Amino acid sequence: MKLHILAIAAHPDDIELGCAGTLIKHALLGQATGILDLTEGELGTRGTVALRRQEAQHAAEIMGVKVRENARIADGFFRNDEEHQRKLMAYIRHYQPEIVIANALSDRHPDHGRGGRLIADACFLSGLRKIESGWQGAAQQPWRPKRVYHMMQDRLTEPTFIVDISVAIEKKMEAIRCYKSQFHNPASNEPITYIATENFITNIQNRDALMGRRIGVQYAEAFTSENIPGISTLDDLLLPELP
Repeated sequence: MKLHILAIAAHPDDIELGCAGTLIKHALLGQATGILDLTEGELGTRGTVALRRQEAQHAAEIMGVKVRENARIADGFFRNDEEHQRKLMAYIRHYQPEIVIANALSDRHPDHGRGGRLIADACFLSGLRKIESGWQGAAQQPWRPKRVYHMMQDRLTEPTFIVDISVAIEKKMEAIRCYKSQFHNPASNEPITYIATENFITNIQNRDALMGRRIGVQYAEAFTSENIPGISTLDDLLLPELP
C-alpha cells in the first residue's frame, strides 16, 4: 500500500496530540494516510501496553488512516543508530510516502527529539540504492520521501508553516480522548502525570486555537521543516478574510 502521508512518532498518542488534524484533513481529501508508532509506550506510568494498543486502534479509526503499525522498539532506550535506522527504512520503502511527519527535533520528552532525528535520518538513508533492505523476504527498492515535516509538541517553537485544521478539530479531540488510560480521569486511582492533569487536553485545543489565530482561522497545527517549502505563486498562500 502506497501512502501519501506517513506520520511516524515515538509513542502512541504523539500523533493524535501533534498532527491528528492534518491527517484527518488529508484523509477527508481522499488521500491515503498512515501511522507508524515507534514504541508501545511501555514505560508510561498509566495504563498497560494492551490497553494502549486498543486506544491507538480506536483513534486510528476516527482519524481515517489506512494503516497503523508499531515498530515495537524500546520505549525510552532507542537510539539513532544503524540498527534503528535500518528498521525504519524498511517501513518507509514499503509504504513509499510522499510526505513524512515526524516528532519535534527538540522537546520536553527526550524520546521526541531523538525520534525526530532518527526518523529524518532514516528517510534520507532510505533513498540510497546501495543500502539493501527487505520486507517479508522480498528485496526493496530505494525510496526517499519528498519532505519530512516535524510537528509541534510540548514546546512552542516558531513554525515554518501552519496548517488550517478547523474542519478537523472535533475529530482530533475525539481521537485524543480515546486514550482514556493516559489523560485525566477523575475515577482513576493511577498516579497523576504531566499529561493526566485536568487542563492538559484543554491546553492542546487552546494551542491549536493560538496557531489558528496566527493565520486567521479557528484552529491550526504548526510544523517545522529543515528544508524551506516552496509555493508556485503567492496565491497558494492562505489569505484569511479580514473583518
